[in-house]
Amino acid sequence: MESVSSWLPLVAVSMPLVVTALVVALGRWPNVRETATVTGAVIAFVAVGAMVPTVLAGQAPTTTLFEILPGVELTLRADGLGMIFTLLASFLWILASIYAVGYMRGHNEADHTRFFAAFALAVGAAFGVALSADLFTFFVFYEVLTIATYPLVAHKGDDESRRSGRIYLSYLIPGGVALLLALGILYQATGDVTFVAGGFAGEHFGRGMLLLLFALFLFGFGTKSGIMPLHAWLPAAMVAPTPVSALLHAVAVVKAGVFGFARAIGFVLGPGVLADIGAGTILATLAAITIVVASVVALRADKFKRRLAFSTIAHLSYIVLGLALLSPLAWEGSLLHIVNHGLLKITLFFVAGAVYVHLHLDRVSQLDGIGRAMPFTMGAFTIASLGLAGLPPIGGFVSKLFLIRGGMDADEMVFALVMAGGGLLTAGYLLPIAYRAFFRPAPTEYPSERSAKLMVVPLCITATVALAMGLGDLVGIGEIASEVGGAVMGGAR
Repeated sequence: MESVSSWLPLVAVSMPLVVTALVVALGRWPNVRETATVTGAVIAFVAVGAMVPTVLAGQAPTTTLFEILPGVELTLRADGLGMIFTLLASFLWILASIYAVGYMRGHNEADHTRFFAAFALAVGAAFGVALSADLFTFFVFYEVLTIATYPLVAHKGDDESRRSGRIYLSYLIPGGVALLLALGILYQATGDVTFVAGGFAGEHFGRGMLLLLFALFLFGFGTKSGIMPLHAWLPAAMVAPTPVSALLHAVAVVKAGVFGFARAIGFVLGPGVLADIGAGTILATLAAITIVVASVVALRADKFKRRLAFSTIAHLSYIVLGLALLSPLAWEGSLLHIVNHGLLKITLFFVAGAVYVHLHLDRVSQLDGIGRAMPFTMGAFTIASLGLAGLPPIGGFVSKLFLIRGGMDADEMVFALVMAGGGLLTAGYLLPIAYRAFFRPAPTEYPSERSAKLMVVPLCITATVALAMGLGDLVGIGEIASEVGGAVMGGAR
């Protein structure tokens, strides 16, 4: 049984690559192509789910592929932290694939084969990031993710899309170079860059070099996670089709950034090192500023997807702030918020896409009365909005509660207040949309949403699961998050 489970990380990472090849091969048969996409997503989710009991039992299924340099191997390992990200990504891949079929057909988008191939490749890279056993393997998949998502950002092929693609690469490629420098420094000094709970860099470097490594990680992961002022690519990327926006904001790119911070803080530098060199305070301050500024910008944004983009920037910094507070409760809250934010934000983007395809509306000021024509869609939007604002009993309440309590435990009341106040700002830029939809009169009679089932069903499912996350510990995610936080803080060096 153990030998079978050790191959499951490879199965999970390989399945999106198989889907990519099948999509290209089956491009002339759209129904078969898209069936292969959804089937592959289901198989990947089953493979990931099969690893959960092993991880809960304290083991980490591991697959070593081959050695690149002495002490540097391409290795996959499903530890607790990786499982949280992979469970989220594999589950949402199923729903995002179904939704994308409805969106791409409903909006008459071109180049479906290229879209679904790049989509699957990006998900596979995200799986690889999550299941990397060491910094080298992480770097490889992290950069593949950047390359795979570029054609998705620039999918429409017009001037605006190409410009957005260039902005995207102008931030993420230099971020990758920063990570490569950090990797080289660590390998030269240690000869082994395997992730270790509590970190390993403090045993090999003095304060100056540790600060340099922190700066490289800050730039390398801050670009993907949208920490200000490294965020400009993210709202620019909203020109992409909405399924891409959902993928970028809830599953792949930005989550890889915050996940990278978790690896760097908890498994490379170590919480003790961050505290000793004062880097935790620096990172927490940048994250707190980002929460406030991005939320204020979201309050004023009329473009629907732009408002959601700045909401993403703010909520990613909740996760980063929790990690930077260096307390077990804050860490648990951050890891839970990776899942809850993923479910809630993909729901919001699904809604934005459904409204655009069904009613051709893309501004908040245009949404008066649409709730009566699209009750399921806007009902899901309301649930997701309440969850992101941190109201019970939705999952976002649980993770934000842990984050705020973690800030109090760390004696960082200012940061705890920022997170609490950020919930009010979230309510301020999301709940008025729900109010417009249900309580303002519609300027015209809108068609019913019943014709858009491939889009409506996935967003209803994500909203329902987000609600369930607030009512119980689904598949042991809370237990895994608690154990990871305890292991990182307990192994701090």
